[in-house]
Amino acid sequence: MIFGKKDIIGLDIGSKHIKAIHLRDSKSGYILERLGVITLQPELIVDGSILDSTRVIEEIKQLISETNIKAKDVTLSVSGHSSVIIKRVSLPQMTEDEMDEQIRFEAEQYIPFDIEEVNLDFQILGSAEEEKMMDVLIVAVKKDKINEYVSVAREAGLNPVVVDVDAFALENMYELNYEIKESENVALVNIGAGMININILKGGISVFTRDSSVGGNLLTEALQREFTVSYANAEKLKHEEAVEGISQEDVKAILNSAFEDIFTEIARSFDYFRDTTNYENIDEIILSGGVALTGDFAVSLSDRVGVNVNIVDPFKNIEIPDTFDEEYLGKVAPLVAVAVGLALRRAGEK
Repeated sequence: MIFGKKDIIGLDIGSKHIKAIHLRDSKSGYILERLGVITLQPELIVDGSILDSTRVIEEIKQLISETNIKAKDVTLSVSGHSSVIIKRVSLPQMTEDEMDEQIRFEAEQYIPFDIEEVNLDFQILGSAEEEKMMDVLIVAVKKDKINEYVSVAREAGLNPVVVDVDAFALENMYELNYEIKESENVALVNIGAGMININILKGGISVFTRDSSVGGNLLTEALQREFTVSYANAEKLKHEEAVEGISQEDVKAILNSAFEDIFTEIARSFDYFRDTTNYENIDEIILSGGVALTGDFAVSLSDRVGVNVNIVDPFKNIEIPDTFDEEYLGKVAPLVAVAVGLALRRAGEK
């Protein structure tokens, strides 16, 4: 969804963290200029809906100030199974100018709400297997969802120039940092506090996307229930920090049990992918989001779904100045994968 070649900030507004990334163009690629992560209080954003815009605006302002970001143009992203619809369709070959009316017609077949309530966009992926056909990705996002996020960014003194979708921001990050293997299916799996984004790429092209309203909050809630502790202490336990009277062995047991709900959701998405496409196998999972570094999650996910899992490195092909703390970057890297992808966007691009 396009609004406005200046410096652009990737701003990922999640339900637990807000992340900001500024990348500077260089002759050899990109240099990390600014990075910031701020933690939100619970219940400010739930299921992708901003419930307390005043507080979120304050947090964005604080993040921009602490990170010393001077640029005003930002790219944002949205996600959510109830507000974002992504559909891959095959259409007769035509020019992009001829596409607008056809895309609207196609979208009406798949969107479960009034077409007037959404912003539509599309991308031509290439020729389909059938002669004289082409594969097209249709994206529909509810206007009120876009307006929510654009509004808080503007109220924080920023200028949104692009609104993307989390799954495609991950794809941008992947294209910069990883070698595209033409014959392999790679699943980009991003697990936030309240959402899972899955984007499966075949030879670097998106063939399946799905958002699920399941995430790391399940783990926090399981620890709260088991040990009768506050949200803050449950978060400490989740991140292997000590809380008096509770052993790490007991915490690990509860987390391993709670992991299963997330594994089941991911496995269900993979099964649906296999059932509805010709691309039978998933060769690799690139895992991002805060849950990626929680306990044995990555190893256990690999065992559960039978696919090799690698934790994302969104800075693999980005130059990192010595002023950044390497240990800190390692901790926040899985959190900022979407923000890195957003920072790569430019107004006017598909």
